[in-house]
Amino acid sequence: MTEHLLRKAKKGDPDAFCSLMDTQTQSMYKIARTYLKNDEDAADAIQDTILSCYENLLSLKNNRYFKTWLTRILINKCRDILSRKKRMLCSDTIPETVVYEEDYETAEWNQVLAPLDEKYRLILLLYYMEGFNTREIGQILNLSVSTVKTRLQRGRQLLAREYHYPIKEEHA
Repeated sequence: MTEHLLRKAKKGDPDAFCSLMDTQTQSMYKIARTYLKNDEDAADAIQDTILSCYENLLSLKNNRYFKTWLTRILINKCRDILSRKKRMLCSDTIPETVVYEEDYETAEWNQVLAPLDEKYRLILLLYYMEGFNTREIGQILNLSVSTVKTRLQRGRQLLAREYHYPIKEEHA
C-alpha cells in the first residue's frame, strides 16, 4: 500500500501524498515526542518533516527506503528544534501547558525510557517501537552498525538496572 501511494505521490498526486503521510503520522509522533519531550515541538517537527518530504520526494531514489529516509528527516528536524531552543533566551513567564492525552502505549513507553540518556532512548524506540533493524537505525542516525548495537545493548542494560530486572546477554 505504501509503495503504491509513494509512486502516485512522486507523480504529483496530492491526495496520495496526504494518504502516505497519514500512514506515517503515528510513527513520526512517537519518535518526535520521545526526542523532544513535548507535544508542541513534536507537532512542529512533524510539520517541518512533511513539508521537507513534499519538497524533496523526488530525490528519494529507492522507494524501499522511504520510512528510513522520512525518519532521518524527522530526527534532523528534531535536532534543529533542540538547537534553536538552546539559543533562545529564558523568560520569567511560564507558558501555559496544553493538555494532550497520548495513547496509553506511547505514554507508558516514554515513561519507561525517561531515565535514559537520549542516545539510548532513541535507539530503543526505533528498534522496539518502530521495528527498524540496526543497519537502518545506523543509516537514520549516521552511526555505524556496531555503535547502534553497542548502544542498544547498553540501553537494555541500563533499563534492566533501573527497573531491577535481571537480563541475559543478548546480541542485536
